[in-house]
Amino acid sequence: MFEKQQVIYLAGGCFWGVEAFISRLKGVNNTEVGYANGMDLAPTYEKVCTGKTGHAETVKVTFNPRIIPLEDILENFFRIIDPYTRNRQGADIGTQYRTGIYWQEESQRDIVIGFLRQKQKSSSRRIVVEARAIGSFYPAEGYHQKYLERNPQGYCHVDLNLINDEEFSHLSKEEYEITQLSLTEPPFSGKYDDFFEDGVYVDAVNGEVLFSSDDKFDSGCGWPAFSKPITEDAIIKHRDFSHGTTRIEVRSAKANSHLGHLFHDGPGGSPRYCINSAALRFIPKEELDEE
Repeated sequence: MFEKQQVIYLAGGCFWGVEAFISRLKGVNNTEVGYANGMDLAPTYEKVCTGKTGHAETVKVTFNPRIIPLEDILENFFRIIDPYTRNRQGADIGTQYRTGIYWQEESQRDIVIGFLRQKQKSSSRRIVVEARAIGSFYPAEGYHQKYLERNPQGYCHVDLNLINDEEFSHLSKEEYEITQLSLTEPPFSGKYDDFFEDGVYVDAVNGEVLFSSDDKFDSGCGWPAFSKPITEDAIIKHRDFSHGTTRIEVRSAKANSHLGHLFHDGPGGSPRYCINSAALRFIPKEELDEE
């Protein structure tokens, strides 16, 4: 069973910082920056920066509404924007830096409009955030995607410290980036790639039991491979359209940690759960009772 995902589009000034902040929210499974609702059918960063194409720098947000409702995403979005200023956020000025919430599904319309009305009731200043269905969205050039992950000292008008990461304080930098930011460890680099002791593998974030050594096999792919999870309820699956391909992403059900991907190229065409070592913690069989 695939978990139903939703998409919302958020424009809040320079998309580097907005993407970095929103991507860290638990329940947000994918983010992509691009140009929305403009007139040019082939926008580029250079053309959009002229302010003449009508596009807004926008983040496409794919999320699991069972884990993070749309209202919670909008609340967090409002923490990082100035909703009262038109065509400007931080030091960035121009129509491309206007604020907006653009829905993809008509069912989201009432949530967005209701949210903005509630915010307006509690403010004496006029909110100028656009609210409309998404008209068009063109992904930005590759060097803009996950920009601040690759350039930690890059320009950012958003205070990324507003994200509360206390629940992830026990994770290493690699464990955080893989489970929370959906990165992938290099092949053959993980501690559990060539590892076949008896025991179980749990989520590095919250200790949820995910896989058993009984179902682990050597696929030669460079990552730990399992034929199945310990129970189907332990994981959730999403369609992943990143990197220009269509794959099945695998996440843990309770912590929503990114684990890896599911393929059907195991022995005899059987399932292969290709999992990052850094997303897992191994508990030896003899320590199971204590754990």
